Amino acid sequence: MIIRVTDPCKPLDFPADVPLEVEVGCGKGRFLTGRAALHPDRRFLGIERIPERVRCFDAKCRRLGLANADVMRLEALYTFHYLLPCHGIDTVYVFFPDPWPKRKHHSHRLFGPRFLNALHYRLKTGGRLEFATDHAEYADVVEGCLAADGRFQSVEPMARGPEEWTEFETLFRGQGLPIRSAAWEALADPGERPLAPLAPAPEDEPREGVARRESHGKEWRLANAEGD
Repeated sequence: MIIRVTDPCKPLDFPADVPLEVEVGCGKGRFLTGRAALHPDRRFLGIERIPERVRCFDAKCRRLGLANADVMRLEALYTFHYLLPCHGIDTVYVFFPDPWPKRKHHSHRLFGPRFLNALHYRLKTGGRLEFATDHAEYADVVEGCLAADGRFQSVEPMARGPEEWTEFETLFRGQGLPIRSAAWEALADPGERPLAPLAPAPEDEPREGVARRESHGKEWRLANAEGD
């Protein structure tokens, strides 16, 4: 089902005695609903931003009669920072995230200090991050970030057959693209502190003139072309 958030800063209530697995960017749910069908004793949560994919995920769960899979339409960093149980997640899956390949867009990438902090805060000690991408440069960046973070250690990634490929992975493998997979285990952090409230990164702060042009759309930009 689709989870509706009523309190934007209160963690969602998941049973502590039921293993919880979360997929970031779950798409239409091909991977996660497959796991939910195979593991009825576990709980599964998909996070997705595109409304049509969320509706497809929900419809698939209803069609398959899956009572152990849910989906949320929210941004991943915010969800991990505020809405997931502290050290309550067994596995996080991040398969084929947007690599934002242009250098000027690298700040939009998911993997950075804020996400890693929230990820470790939500994973159980011994919990796993499973990662896959077709983008070699982004794979190098992610592997470098995790290697430099003493709260995680590299482990062998899970083996996944075609029945556990995501929609994008099925497409990319059909095109013959090489796929990079990796996994890490969360270690205990004796010096851990609660997450500080999120604040926009400097590059995300609104700049004078930019927000106005974007909010007025194409007509405003055409009318003011001489001043740009």
